[in-house]
Amino acid sequence: MQTTATMTGHPLEMVLDHIDAHRDTYRDELFELLRIPSVSAQPNHAPDIRRAAEFVRANLEATGVAVQLVETAGHPLVYGEWLGAPGQPTLLIYGHYDVQPPDPLDQWLSPPFEPTLRDGNIYCRGATDDKGQMFTHLKAVDAWMKSVGKLPINVKFLIEGEEEVGGANLERYVAENTAKLACDYAVISDTSQYAPGLPALTYGLRGLAYFELRVRGPRQDLHSGIYGGAITNPANALVQMLAGLRDDQGRITIPGFYDDVRPLEDWERAEYAQLPFDENAFRDAIGVPSLAGEAGYTTTERRWARPTFDINGLFGGYQLPGPKTIIPAEAGAKFSFRLVPDQDPEAITPRLRARLAELAPPGVVWELLVHSGGKACRVDPRTPGFQAASRAIERAFGIKPVLIREGGSIPVVGLIKDHLKVDTLLMGWGQNDDNLHSPNEKFALADFERGIRASACLLAELATS
Repeated sequence: MQTTATMTGHPLEMVLDHIDAHRDTYRDELFELLRIPSVSAQPNHAPDIRRAAEFVRANLEATGVAVQLVETAGHPLVYGEWLGAPGQPTLLIYGHYDVQPPDPLDQWLSPPFEPTLRDGNIYCRGATDDKGQMFTHLKAVDAWMKSVGKLPINVKFLIEGEEEVGGANLERYVAENTAKLACDYAVISDTSQYAPGLPALTYGLRGLAYFELRVRGPRQDLHSGIYGGAITNPANALVQMLAGLRDDQGRITIPGFYDDVRPLEDWERAEYAQLPFDENAFRDAIGVPSLAGEAGYTTTERRWARPTFDINGLFGGYQLPGPKTIIPAEAGAKFSFRLVPDQDPEAITPRLRARLAELAPPGVVWELLVHSGGKACRVDPRTPGFQAASRAIERAFGIKPVLIREGGSIPVVGLIKDHLKVDTLLMGWGQNDDNLHSPNEKFALADFERGIRASACLLAELATS
């Protein structure tokens, strides 16, 4: 494999010089994209979604990449390709141009769709999730094409507009176009660095299994004095069932739940132990009196590499001001399991139903709704592609990236693995405090610029001799 250390250096140096000379132009172009309120969850923003897709298409086309807007049953996909490097590997670059709703608006310090530079950060919805991070790859390709006239490898782009609402149309497109999307590597920049000044390569993500439980009792709400003690309260039954899903050691009590869990390897535990993690600072930053979780594991291990059970929402009974003594007719909860390799979300469902049947008291009926799921992923950090990504980040950031997992889920990673049979390089430029999905979302301007340089270096590092 050819690396930047063994190259003559001239082409890549030309590219990096071009990036430095055009940083203001790249920032201004990003600001144009950020001003488009491409909120995929809200139907009234459908014209804005299309406007954002057209912007990405036109911007990519201006780099010299062949681009097409792909119509779907929902929002359009942007597909582009440059295949002018015969014999070299092909990289698939994924990103999304849709964003979360900006609410609550009164908590923003500046308008959510007017990019504002403050303390070295770009504040705007979509700044880091994912317009800013995705745009680094577009500008890296632009720099190669404008300064050298060609790319060192073949590149394909797949940019969607429905990531924030599930991406069902992307999954259909990928499944139906495996030959068109065939590649040697995929890269996604939709994750974070470990800390400011400490870039990371993410080699694992947790999966997800999301459910809703509804428990019903009487036909209508009843007076708790007249009927209390005579019937099963659906809200009581609900909390009894939910509480029974986890023991006092933080372990999930569903039979067979841990059968497929891949244990942490010794090198991983050693790697995590060396990271600069301060439990007290972590606790204070999120405002809790103490940390908790599965016994026998550190906080970092529990967040990244162990499965969890969390209640995400509860409903039922009287919720308005003042007292109202009733037995509610119905109660419910939404809850999720974060999964790890090699757990299958589909295998969790029948096991969960069986466990809930054991926990349900008499006198109520219950219903389990299955909402969404996705498999966890783990990439071998010893592969040539992963090592190339590490070198590219070190060249751009001036420090070797640490290896981390993340507790969240990116379903498209599993989709790429299932249909295209390749691993994804997760090269994130964001920070943990970038307020993704929250007011005052931000992205450090310096990280945006370093991300462009790292992406440009990646193209060189992946080139084979």
